[in-house]
Amino acid sequence: MGVVETAHNVKVIGSGNPQTVVLAHGFGTDQSVWKHLVPHLVDHYRVVLYDNMGAGTTNPEYFDFDRYSSLEGYAYDLLSILEELKIESCIFVGHSVSAMIGAVASITRPDLFSKIVMLGASPRYLNASDYFGGFEQEDLEQLFEALGENYKAWCSGFAPMIIGGDMESVAVQEFSRTLFNMRPDIALCVLQTIFNSDMRSILSMVTVPCHILQSMKDLAVPVVVSEHLHQHLGGVSIVEVMSSDGHLPQLSSPDVVIPVLLRHIRYDIAA
Repeated sequence: MGVVETAHNVKVIGSGNPQTVVLAHGFGTDQSVWKHLVPHLVDHYRVVLYDNMGAGTTNPEYFDFDRYSSLEGYAYDLLSILEELKIESCIFVGHSVSAMIGAVASITRPDLFSKIVMLGASPRYLNASDYFGGFEQEDLEQLFEALGENYKAWCSGFAPMIIGGDMESVAVQEFSRTLFNMRPDIALCVLQTIFNSDMRSILSMVTVPCHILQSMKDLAVPVVVSEHLHQHLGGVSIVEVMSSDGHLPQLSSPDVVIPVLLRHIRYDIAA
């Protein structure tokens, strides 16, 4: 394995099918968030899983606070992984921030992406005069402050809020586990990078076909955001709002979400 593969815990599994599906996770999780989807893919695709730098499964010594103060740092990591694996084209499935990371990477190398499947994606989380992202600046400041004061207590509150369930649910327990595995200072840096990002200006430069999948009820990403993406992306796109709750529906509502993901992975809107 190469240096990049090792640093990001890259796993390549599945059939000899030359078509590659790359699965990328969102904040507070790692590649295990795809555990319900992977078994449905391995017989039909070459599947690539990796961990974003800063995830609890990665070496915190590799985390560069300057590099990861913007989504470009993560996009360069993704391109490095694809290059090291000699992937010439892939179906990229990005959850939450990774959907935007894939979009940024595709602007530089559109040839590497046959399509991007976006799950719970948002180009901006802050409300503006002409845009509803779901959060006011004051909300985010309180979120960052609470994280800095007591990370364990913050995780216990954040996990059920984002999942849309109580602490007894398996999905909340799973998200709490991966969230708490992150080093607190790294978690704060990553969260600030995500919530302070504004990628609206680059959407028109994304020419790769995009499948925008969204939970009907998602505290982090209002449904109206998926429509904004659909209207402003530079290439062909399609939106599907699923009858799921929460920001990690692949964990909390796999029976609803996995069939939808599979359909969009197989279906080519550009054809």
